[in-house]
Amino acid sequence: MQIIKLDATESTNTYLKELSAKKELQDFTIITTENQTLGRGQLNSKWESENGKNLAISVLKKDIDVSIDRLYLMNVCVSLSILESLNQLNIPNLKVKWPNDILSGNFKIGGILIENIISGSKIKRSIIGFGLNVNQTEFKNAPNASSLKTIMGHNFNLDSVFYAIIENLHQQLSSPILTFENELYEKYHSQLFKIGVKSTFIIKKEELIEGVIEGVSKNGKLKVQIENGSLQEFGLKEIQLQY
Repeated sequence: MQIIKLDATESTNTYLKELSAKKELQDFTIITTENQTLGRGQLNSKWESENGKNLAISVLKKDIDVSIDRLYLMNVCVSLSILESLNQLNIPNLKVKWPNDILSGNFKIGGILIENIISGSKIKRSIIGFGLNVNQTEFKNAPNASSLKTIMGHNFNLDSVFYAIIENLHQQLSSPILTFENELYEKYHSQLFKIGVKSTFIIKKEELIEGVIEGVSKNGKLKVQIENGSLQEFGLKEIQLQY
């Protein structure tokens, strides 16, 4: 494991990706910063972060023996690792909102962005990015955002939070994750936001429907029992859960 701490960078994922293209890095090389200026979420959304108050982490994971049709298993493992870390910090009401948000109650406190390098039919390596709101208390452009400080009422030591996350992530990804696939999904579903609850969704970017989340498929699609009684699966760009 190698940890590289940066004073500032536009994106830890981009920095790690460019560094790995220039030279061979050891497995579980980590880039982290407290000042990520152009952090990205899914679909190129911007991650709002105040200098010195939050964490941005990217991890290079090599030699992943997972086929591309099981690609979402990486999200499952990373999500569970982060939830376990935050549980150890006594953060309440933790959930994962499909596909990549970490919530406390109804508020987003973290986000995951995994970028995979594919070789043939398998994932060759992954760059696992994670942003966590730690001590920031004001969010101008993210009405559903919160932070550990806002929720718990006190400041957190950024290094302590960082090492808690890295320890759990390393332990989780050091095991043969395919062997525990069903167990991991069962645990993931137990922490899935709004599972089993009648909710409102936007599909096709404009149509409102009501339905109940039944889970996430092995290929990462959201399974929703819609109001006409049919069970349908939706990809990332096809559906949006309304809070």
